[in-house]
Formats: sequence, C-alpha cells, structure tokens
Amino acid sequence: MDVSLGTMVLVPAIAVAAPLLARLFGRLVPIPLVVFEILLGLLLGPAVLGWVHSDDFVHLLSEFGLAMLFFLAGNEIDFATIKGRPLKRATLGWLISLVAGVIIGIALAPTFGAGIFIGVALTSTALGTLLPVLRDAGELKTPFGIAVLAVGAVGEFGPLLAISLFLSGRTPGVAAVVLIAFAAIAGIAIWLAAKGYGRRLHLIVTSTLHTSGQFAVRLVIFILLALAALSIALGLDMLLGAFAAGILYRLLLTGAPEKDAEIIESKLEAVGYGFLVPIFFINTGITFDLAALLGDMRNLLLLPIFLLLFLLVRGLPSVIAAPPGSARVDRVAIGLLGATALPIIVAVTSIGVDEGDLSTGTAASLVGAGLLSVLLFPLLGLAFRKRSPDYTPAGPQEDAFIADEA
Repeated sequence: MDVSLGTMVLVPAIAVAAPLLARLFGRLVPIPLVVFEILLGLLLGPAVLGWVHSDDFVHLLSEFGLAMLFFLAGNEIDFATIKGRPLKRATLGWLISLVAGVIIGIALAPTFGAGIFIGVALTSTALGTLLPVLRDAGELKTPFGIAVLAVGAVGEFGPLLAISLFLSGRTPGVAAVVLIAFAAIAGIAIWLAAKGYGRRLHLIVTSTLHTSGQFAVRLVIFILLALAALSIALGLDMLLGAFAAGILYRLLLTGAPEKDAEIIESKLEAVGYGFLVPIFFINTGITFDLAALLGDMRNLLLLPIFLLLFLLVRGLPSVIAAPPGSARVDRVAIGLLGATALPIIVAVTSIGVDEGDLSTGTAASLVGAGLLSVLLFPLLGLAFRKRSPDYTPAGPQEDAFIADEA
C-alpha cells in the first residue's frame, strides 16, 4: 500500500485545524466546518502547495468516511417523525427535481451519459450537512425542521436509488431486479429490528458501554460493512448499503434506555465526525482538480450556472414540503436548505469520471458549486428563518452556531 508519512501527519493536522478556524470565523459569520476541511485539503494538496497527496491509505479511509457519513445520515432519520404529509410532499418534490434535472443535464452536457450524471447530481440534498445546522439552531423538532429533514432524507436516498438504477452500468430492468433483491434483504433485516428482535442486544450493549468490549461500536462497524459489501456484491453503490445500515441500527436501538442511547450516539459521532468523515472531505479538497476548473473558461462559467440550477432544480421543488400555512420566508428558507448539496455530488462525479462519461473539469465545476452551496445556502436559509413570525430562538447552548460537521 502506498503510504506517505507526511500525508499521514498532515491530514489529521488539517482535521484539528479546521474546527479551530471554524470557531474563529464563527464569531463573525458561521461557516460550515466542511468548507474549511475541503479548502485546507485543496491548499495543502497538489493543486496549490503540494504538501499532501491522496495515497492508498488516505483514499481507503476517505471511502470509509463517506460510507460513515451516509450511515450517520440514515441513523438520524426518524421515519415516525417525517412520515405522512412531510415525506409524501418531499418525495413529490424530489421526483419533480429528477425529471427537471435529467432534462437540463442532457441539454447542458455534450453526451447523453454525462447529462444523466449531471441530472442526478442536481437532485441531491446534503442531509448530513443540514442535521448539525438544524440541531444547533434548535429546529430539529419544529414543523419547519421536520419538513427540512424530510426533504433531506429523500434528497439523499432518492439519488442513491437513481445511481443504482441508471448509473450502475446495467440496463434499468436488470438494475431494478438487483435493487429489489437488495431491498428485500435489507428490508427483512429492518423489519426484524422494527419488531423488537434487536432488544435482546440491549443488555450486552449496556454492559459493555464502558469496557473494552464496546459492543455497540463493533456492531455499527459490522452492520455498516456488511450492507456496504452486499451493495458492492450486487453491483450497487455502497452508499445505498451504508444509508440502509444507519436506518437498521437506529431501529435496533429502539427501546434502549435513553441514557445508554445518548452515550452510544456520542460514541458514533466521535468515530464518524471525529475521525472518518473529516478525512473524506479533506481528501475531496486534496483531489479537487483546480487546474481543470481554472484552465477552461467553460468549466469556470459552469460553476455559477450549477449553483443556480441547484436552486431551480432542487430548491424550488423542495418548497412543496413546507408545513401548511408557512410564511413566505420559511418557504424560501426550506428551498435554500433543500438546495444544499455536496456528498452525493462527490460520489456521482467520481463514478462519472471513472466511467469516462464526465470530464474532470465538469466534475470540478459540480463539486465547486456544491461547496459554495454548503457555504452559502444554510447561512441564507437560517437568516430567512429568523425573520419568520413563528421563529423561536434556540437556547444559549444551541444558539452558538459553530457550523458543525457536514
């Protein structure tokens, strides 16, 4: 395995420096932590200083970090909370986004294949980015927050399905059969967990919370890798398995003592947001093709166009999920938050470049636009939300918005 000792030290150094910078700049304007991770990776990477490179070791941890990000997103979704109108409206909005995105993508791209990749990328919402934002703003349990959660859940799960159906290299019919097979296996596991069969594990989880056994964390890693491996074995994107693993694990913990569940949640966030997820975003900056973006005026012009398309293709249909009677500023806020995207874009463009359908320049334009959406849209969305007549400021702890991990 190709391993650079300098990279081994500098990548965790970036991970340490990023939250310090986020805290420093947060006194002026709250900037999501992921922005600093990507920008520092870009600055120290081959595109600028050349101090850090994406060797085999970093690449492997980055892939695991991406899977962990989607696991945590799936684990955060409470379907009992978003079911009914929010989920139905969010699904309808995403289907509109899919149709509009594919049509626009095909119109923009030089080839049909590239258009499909662009179209799917335009339909994503970065739920993993929005969850800390909503939590810090005290909005997770409000009707506004529930609507955004529904939009984010569909905006992550929907593109994963689209990737598996249309970007797997199979015909849609065969891909659908394989996807159904995966859904059946994962569905049985989720159904058993929902029925309470996982409660037998609660005793051993509780007894090992503060021992070297750490059964809960080990079980997370096993479920995550098992479903990711199942996805890969079936020729699906591994992120679909990671997302399903998060949902499954949440159901397995249903009925666990609240104190134990909070401790487990803290451990998972420590492993994910404290270790693996930052490496994914840092590696995104390291591998960002800045030369391709700046070396072609067309790619540079595509960046603001893609940013605008996120608002039109994804943000506008997201407004459908707004709670009944929502103020106009709340609808605008939901549209902005719904248009926030990045992780799916990175995944889709990576597949597109690997398969030769997307140029590295177009991929850089999409990822750059996704980065700007993470930087701008949550800030603007919360600014509009604070002007809402039903907005209630969060407590001192929650109101200290230091844009958390994406």
